[in-house]
Amino acid sequence: QSKGKKPLFVQLVLDNIWSLYEAVMKRDKDKIEKIVTSLGLRIGARESRHADPKVHLNAICSQWLPISDAVLSMVCNKIPSPLDITAERVEKLMCVGARTFDSLPPETRELKSAFLKCSSEGTAPVIVFVSKMFPVDAKALPQNKPR
Repeated sequence: QSKGKKPLFVQLVLDNIWSLYEAVMKRDKDKIEKIVTSLGLRIGARESRHADPKVHLNAICSQWLPISDAVLSMVCNKIPSPLDITAERVEKLMCVGARTFDSLPPETRELKSAFLKCSSEGTAPVIVFVSKMFPVDAKALPQNKPR
């Protein structure tokens, strides 16, 4: 950086996004066509001819950098394995609000050991914890991907 060079992230990521944004906002059809063909995208004529350039930009970015794929891959890569969870964390997940783990019914407290084991045996209880819900395109689901 001291010699006027750009950081690697700027060169590889931000410059590409900025050049796409600039081309779409200035309506540079040749540059847009070059970017779209180099990325292998299919942009509909409706989005290309829309009066608002942000519609065209959104159509390109949603195919080039789909947010659902990015979020799902980051969740899979960054969230720790359930086997690495601590007993204290399990107790916090099982307790809602001001309730303490000891105030839960005995049947619920017994689930703590099953939660920590993450067993796939047929006799093991099924425990599901949903923290957030994200809409995902049906094509992005593993069972719908082409092999």
